[in-house]
Amino acid sequence: MQVISPGVSKDTGKLNILRILPIIWPLAAIVGGAAGAAALVVILVILIWFCIFRSRSVSRTSETGSSDPSYQVGKSSVELSFREAKRFSWEELAGATRNFVDQSLIGEGKFGAVYKGLLKDGMLVAVKKRSAAPTQEFVEEVRYLSSIQHRNIVALMGYCQENNQQILVYEYIPNGSVSIHLYGPSSSSREKLEFKHRLAIALGAAKGLAHLHSISPRLLHKDFKTSNVLVDENFIAKVADAGIRNFLGRFDVAGPSSQQEADAIFLAPEVKEFRQFSERSDVYSFGVFLLELVCGQEATESYSPESDQNLVEWVQNYHDFSSISSMVDKKLGNKFTIEGMEEFVQLIMRCIDASSELRPPMSYVVSELDRILEKEMNLTTGMGEGTPTVTLGSQLFRSLK
Repeated sequence: MQVISPGVSKDTGKLNILRILPIIWPLAAIVGGAAGAAALVVILVILIWFCIFRSRSVSRTSETGSSDPSYQVGKSSVELSFREAKRFSWEELAGATRNFVDQSLIGEGKFGAVYKGLLKDGMLVAVKKRSAAPTQEFVEEVRYLSSIQHRNIVALMGYCQENNQQILVYEYIPNGSVSIHLYGPSSSSREKLEFKHRLAIALGAAKGLAHLHSISPRLLHKDFKTSNVLVDENFIAKVADAGIRNFLGRFDVAGPSSQQEADAIFLAPEVKEFRQFSERSDVYSFGVFLLELVCGQEATESYSPESDQNLVEWVQNYHDFSSISSMVDKKLGNKFTIEGMEEFVQLIMRCIDASSELRPPMSYVVSELDRILEKEMNLTTGMGEGTPTVTLGSQLFRSLK
């Protein structure tokens, strides 16, 4: 039994529905379209907001520092750097170094005297001081360099410009430079530097230098040498004095003639002749550093008492590994493989090639050192007493007797 509303017949109801449908259908389409458009607008707004937020987040990470020690930062973003260069007062630094007494003096560099200091918060610092009038350029350069943060680069913490003195404040690296451990007065520390240790130090320094070349704008070290590679308490290498020549403003730096000669050995031929610094001139300097690592002596020294060639000239003139092997530091003993040593020396020869175009970029040097170190670790792990399972470096020296 069908129930029909009073006053409305079955046919009349159907007719009314049919009459209303043409009106309802377009209206529903309009309402549905409007709702869909509104939903689309909402989605677009959300997407745009997410992109803006993501962009700002990435920008903030790259400019202010992140957990990745290899983040890039340029001069344009210095003001936004996570660690702003601190302005130290003269009184604060004088107190930290006991008024710059000789007992606090730990070295002399191109920038000036270097003092060990202890800040009030208990942090040890290296304070470099020289006589110079204050300039805004000095402040800007400090801000730029202090924004560069990397595990293998000595951090520049701040500065001071008072009493006609320009002062740079760095983090203090306890174990000093690699040069001290290679050919310094202390023989006990040198025993620690086995070939694997030297490879690890070389890799860390390579990563630091490669990072300088990768930032925007790029930073050339211009004064890379063994004494500017420091090692911390865990013997992790840290590149020091990055960009120090930018403060000096000129190529030649006063100092003892012996020190100038030692520094000159690290300069590429194009730098000596044309004063043309580049990424590849840094690579040349790094190659000389590697040479000192494997020889355990300064590159300025003669290959032998009978030779008038220094170590760099010897390597450049004799590309036969059997000839070069005689330069390997005898203190390394037999705790390395001949394959690893040969690959290491071949990398050195590529880095100190007289032609800058034939030298590899630092990124390649990093990958090669990483590969050589990993192979050396795998081949020599567990080597100790007993019969070795690989060809050892001791065979190099036996063949020369």
